[in-house]
Parts: sequence; structure tokens; C-alpha cells
Amino acid sequence: MVITVTGVPPFDPEAGEPAYVYVRMADHLAARIAAGELPAGSRLPGERDLAAEYGVALGTARRAVSELRERGLVVTLPAKGTFVSQQDK
Repeated sequence: MVITVTGVPPFDPEAGEPAYVYVRMADHLAARIAAGELPAGSRLPGERDLAAEYGVALGTARRAVSELRERGLVVTLPAKGTFVSQQDK
């Protein structure tokens, strides 16, 4: 279950225009980053934890994290974890 944060609605994979679930999940995580729930330098939960939190398959969570890396929102350090990148404002 996703915790609701002020300004970030709960994750709904069916809301809005047609899109892949991993894109919707990445968009939701990006919104959480923008809202400050996941501040720069903070570690994202592990992919298995994200999959459980969002109610998706592990592969979907991995692809969502990969999408965030492509957007430049997070950086993954092997054996350390995935961290929110410093965002230019």
C-alpha cells in the first residue's frame, strides 16, 4: 500500500491515458521526489520492497527504477543501492 503524501495522490495504475505500468510507477516516484518525500541523497527502497509497496511484479519495479535512471532522477551504485540525484531547480 502506498502512503499518501500531501500533493501526491495514491498510485493508481489505471488512471489517466493508456501507459505501461512501469511508466506510471516511475511517474509516481518522480512526483514523490518532486514533492520532497524522497529528498536528494535519500536511498530508494529496494526493488523487491518497491514491488511489494506498489503491488507490481519485480520486473516492473526494476524497469521503473531504470526509467528513473534514464530521466536522471536517481543513480544506482552497485552493492550500495539507488539514491535520489541532486535536482537542479
